[in-house]
Amino acid sequence: MSSRWTRWLLASGAVRHPDDAASTSTVLLSLFLVAPPEGWHAWGRQARRFFPHVDFDRLRLSDALRIVLQCLWLLLVRRPGEARHGLDLRQVLPRERRRWSERRHLQGALRLYWLRFKAWAVRRFPALLDRSRLRGSVEHAALHPFWDHWLASYACYALAVLLAVVCITTPFDIASQALFVVLLLAMALWVRRVPGPVPTLILVVFSITVSTRYIWWRATSTINDDTMANLIAGVVLLCAELYAWVVLLLGFFQTSWMLRRKVVALPADPGLWPSVDVFIPTYNEPLRVLKPTIYAAQALDWPKDKLNVYILDDGSREEVRRFAEEIGVGYLIREQHNHAKAGNINHALTLTDGEFVAIFDCDHIPTRSFLQVTMGGFLGDEKLALVQTPHHFFSPDPFERNLNSFRKVPNENELFYGRVQDGNDLWNATFFCGSCAVLRRGPLEEIGGIAVETVTEDAHTSLKLHRRGYRSAYLNLVQAAGLATESLSAHIGQRIRWARGMTQIFRTDNPLFGKGLSLAQRICYSNAMLHFLYGIPRTVFLTAPLAFLLLHAYTIYAPAMAIVLYVLPHMIFATITNSRMHGQFRRSYWGEIYETVLAWYITLPTTIALLFPKLGKFNVTAKGGLVEESYFDWNITKPYLVLLSLNLLGLLAGGYRLVTGPNDELGTVLVNMAWTGYNLFLLGAALAVAKESRQVRVTHRVHARLPLTLHLPDGKCLPCHSSDYSEGGMAIVMPHAVKLAPDTPLHVSLRRSGRSFAFPCLTVFTKGNRLSLRFSALSRQQEMDLVQCTFGRADAWLRDEARAHEGTPMHGLRDIFRLGRDGFHLLIVQALDYLDPLPSRLKALARRLATLLPRQPAPHTIQGKT
Repeated sequence: MSSRWTRWLLASGAVRHPDDAASTSTVLLSLFLVAPPEGWHAWGRQARRFFPHVDFDRLRLSDALRIVLQCLWLLLVRRPGEARHGLDLRQVLPRERRRWSERRHLQGALRLYWLRFKAWAVRRFPALLDRSRLRGSVEHAALHPFWDHWLASYACYALAVLLAVVCITTPFDIASQALFVVLLLAMALWVRRVPGPVPTLILVVFSITVSTRYIWWRATSTINDDTMANLIAGVVLLCAELYAWVVLLLGFFQTSWMLRRKVVALPADPGLWPSVDVFIPTYNEPLRVLKPTIYAAQALDWPKDKLNVYILDDGSREEVRRFAEEIGVGYLIREQHNHAKAGNINHALTLTDGEFVAIFDCDHIPTRSFLQVTMGGFLGDEKLALVQTPHHFFSPDPFERNLNSFRKVPNENELFYGRVQDGNDLWNATFFCGSCAVLRRGPLEEIGGIAVETVTEDAHTSLKLHRRGYRSAYLNLVQAAGLATESLSAHIGQRIRWARGMTQIFRTDNPLFGKGLSLAQRICYSNAMLHFLYGIPRTVFLTAPLAFLLLHAYTIYAPAMAIVLYVLPHMIFATITNSRMHGQFRRSYWGEIYETVLAWYITLPTTIALLFPKLGKFNVTAKGGLVEESYFDWNITKPYLVLLSLNLLGLLAGGYRLVTGPNDELGTVLVNMAWTGYNLFLLGAALAVAKESRQVRVTHRVHARLPLTLHLPDGKCLPCHSSDYSEGGMAIVMPHAVKLAPDTPLHVSLRRSGRSFAFPCLTVFTKGNRLSLRFSALSRQQEMDLVQCTFGRADAWLRDEARAHEGTPMHGLRDIFRLGRDGFHLLIVQALDYLDPLPSRLKALARRLATLLPRQPAPHTIQGKT
């Protein structure tokens, strides 16, 4: 290129010298069209900055492809240097400061005018704007006797229904629908800031109105039947949305108001307290898992002559029999092992005679106050047949461990035990959950013992009790804690059993029909059973946009803007309302992660249970296992990978449609691509859960600050406190640093009920004033005392009950994107590890192809400095 041509291009401003580049496109154009004054050596240095993987001294044929790919990447994806080198900050910053100063001045002027107007209005209309007088007037009107008349009540209900029907069924054009949504959303955001349960009910009304309006619009205006593909795609999605809408409405009814039952005190005279049999069923769990539960059950604060503890060993193991004999608890076995856990408990009922039965799974360690908290209500209500307390876990479940969310994000169970059961209690519909509960023997024997017709014997038992007119109670106070499932496969197996059992009850003993239940009880039980049918609807939601992107079939036959104005409000209002109600017990959008992980696996069992409810058997949930090494569960992820591949294919097809499709479909394509993108992040989160983290602790640590005394080898005693404990050891914080060699013998003293208990231990390591210990050579009595001083304390789990509200649903949405990103990264890493054993030629080819990929340009160099 001649210097004359170069000077003309530079003077015209068509290009600039690369060192003065203002944009990536200008840089690349300058690079290939302008010869630098310093000569071609300077050009080579500039080219190497943008093409670090190309050797310009020894160009090869493949370098042409590298240069093309790098240019496309720089132009379309990565634009280095524009913000950092193309702008003169000395000119930009003062201009931006002036702009912000002018904006703040305008805001201050508007606020001044608003305050002046507000002051004038208060002087002019004091009665209307005086908050105290206005509140008094409203309260006076609300308490007027007129509202107590039945005619006024029914008139208000009729008016509310009429207004709801009008809001739901009135057709709007695009502008009217947008105005309706904006006004309702503004009111909802204001109401959301008001504390108390009444604003929550207002949000529920808003959400029901918007969601029902959406369903009405979907059913009446968006089904296209001009082709069979359009009709099938539209109807299938509508059915899935109808299911979600029904579950949403039933859930609002079930959880909109919590009873928050209080503990009923026992009589002062222990002689009036009834006798209690404690049943601890077990099958094949390790004895180390069973021991703490037995020790804690023996220490329950109850008259010893009225308390009997029994191990119900369906495994008939000799070591368990010897252990029961050594510590003095009952040991019951049976010859025929019919009906699994339910049959085991029913057999024990025939051999015992306590007035009440307390049931604990073998890994659920009760606190010593359990019976004193739960038994008071029974003595004041003869029709009370069941008192249930929460299931609490001191070990992380697979979601918490694999996603590193233990004690950071509420786990899957907390919504049920924190909100749903409390809502059920308002309607006398508390479910029996199989453990951490007390039942009155008389009503239990009246219904034939624990239900054996389905594999969810616990919920079916409470349904039978409610049909007989008995009452139930739920105390939202953690009084026992246990072990969560150790692996995702075990967790999925447990949920499959729950889903199949609840579907069996829905078929064989449907709560909507039959005698004995109130309308509210029917709704609560039906919602619990319908919830487990989400497998097919969730799969539909994960694949619905592919119908349009891949097959050009319309799932929602409407303009893109109408879809946005109907779908987004339905989702936003439901999210805001559920966050207000459940934000303390579940992070927003995490329910979709749980459903995405489980949907594929519960679809077939629930479908079979609907068609053939007698099929299926009880499977024991494994507890106390270990995960020796971290690994990626490829077997579990097969359905996720299939769905992920389909959604990626749909996203590519959507990009092709954007380029080649008609202009009037661009909005629809973008909406379906956005939906597909969200599904990809959900599937990425499911992949992240499948990475099983290493878990080799035989005993799990519980974080707690307990006062204790450390006895040193020289006879000195140090008052300390614990930072965590387990059955095998303890971490303590000392008042000052003490140097102790590993395996130094020590003693730790803990107090319980005014007594001090000493436990021998050995040092593991010291770090500053922190000391790690492991218990050594504990006798049987010392093992019992240790459990009762730690896990069995009455206040053992009070700190864990304190939960903070999520604040805003955006935190949950960010979690979805973060976990999805982590899942994709994990998939790539695991795929590379999986490909590692391939033949060397294939790996060499992969490395050669990798050299064609774009690279990050080198930093811009100015005057020899980087």
